[in-house]
Amino acid sequence: MRTELQARLADIPLIDHHVHGPLRDRVSRTEFESLITESDRPVPSWMTQFDSQIGFAIRRHCAPLLGLPERASAEDYWAARSELDPDELTRRLLSASGTRHWLIETGYRGEQILSPDELGQLVDGQVDEVVRLESVLESVAPGCTAEGLVAAFRDELARRARSAVGLKSIVAYRYGFDFDPEPPTDADVLRAAGEWLRSIDSGAPPRVDDVVLLRMLLREGVATGLPLQLHAGYGDPDVELHRCDPLLLTRWLKAIEGSGSDVLLLHCYPFHRNAGYLAQVFPHVYFDVGLGINYTGARSATVVAESLELAPFAKILYSSDAWGPPELHHLGAVLWRRGMELAMRPWVEEGEWSLEDALRVATLIGRGNAARVYGLSDD
Repeated sequence: MRTELQARLADIPLIDHHVHGPLRDRVSRTEFESLITESDRPVPSWMTQFDSQIGFAIRRHCAPLLGLPERASAEDYWAARSELDPDELTRRLLSASGTRHWLIETGYRGEQILSPDELGQLVDGQVDEVVRLESVLESVAPGCTAEGLVAAFRDELARRARSAVGLKSIVAYRYGFDFDPEPPTDADVLRAAGEWLRSIDSGAPPRVDDVVLLRMLLREGVATGLPLQLHAGYGDPDVELHRCDPLLLTRWLKAIEGSGSDVLLLHCYPFHRNAGYLAQVFPHVYFDVGLGINYTGARSATVVAESLELAPFAKILYSSDAWGPPELHHLGAVLWRRGMELAMRPWVEEGEWSLEDALRVATLIGRGNAARVYGLSDD
């Protein structure tokens, strides 16, 4: 039986503060299964990704939107999905999520997913962009000199930032959080730029992974004053997970405190309790558990509950971190609402919280905090 708390949580129009676009084109089942895991290796022939927490969650929560019963078989799900064109699939799943504002980060495999403008044509809601710092530097690198690289980056970042609500860095992927927290000197940047640009001249595609240049990007991002998102924790095999614990950022967070730039730690699983600590002790630090929610499926309620343990509720945000299959955009919202209801219902029933306080906290996390941090309308 649906509780009042559950019903009212379903009415919160969410702001997904970190997400990517849905797929532009059809994919095969093999491609789809590779996109519902963070691994970038082929799925072994003797298994299916539908036999995972996220696979079960898709069958449970997405199947009814395709005209199927809950927990339909993977074969029936794939057959029904294959009958829909990508735009119709996106409309159905994103509309049913109850999300009404998406902050789209465009720096990862952007040619395969809908742009913010394209997504805005399909959904009933607002779409804004978050700009990836590494992608901006890589876009200006060809033809640049070492002496001109930083100036070219600043010019392009200023242009892109005019229409963006925030920035993002994937320093966790490209190096890790165990970097020198002090900003690099101009001489260090010049030397690193020369070495990197020579590697591009030799035919390698632009991919910035020099730690000096990555530190420069963080410095320039903070200088804009825009909210700065940082991937933390769980991700594909490109990360070395033990170097993605946000606690490794402590000295850097101290160094930029007072700069005016807010830092938003993304995903954080399995370090979400560490992120909650940082959000408690530093006024400019926020966090979410986005990516971990989808991939833990029926266990995601525990992750959501743990995110509520230590940090002030004004420092926690909702995100799905969905990329590609629109099932992920839908599941992020459904599982977050489910997790919030399962966490807070006992507190309400035991008299620890009032129903109104539970709904107020859920609204803060689901949309209010993002509206404040990113300067969005909270109508």
